Amino acid sequence: MTEEELLQVIEKAAKDKRESLDLSFKGLTSIPPEIGQLTNLTSLNLWNNQLTN
Repeated sequence: MTEEELLQVIEKAAKDKRESLDLSFKGLTSIPPEIGQLTNLTSLNLWNNQLTN
């Protein structure tokens, strides 16, 4: 998933006031600060990515 695609997913989730988001198997190496826009988020799945911290 490109950074642009990820930001679009986050934007849509924020607009839809999502409470959960599944970003598993996306090849992420970091989490963008825009994830903070998801004020209703109670569940975030980041399983099987390339996050180190």
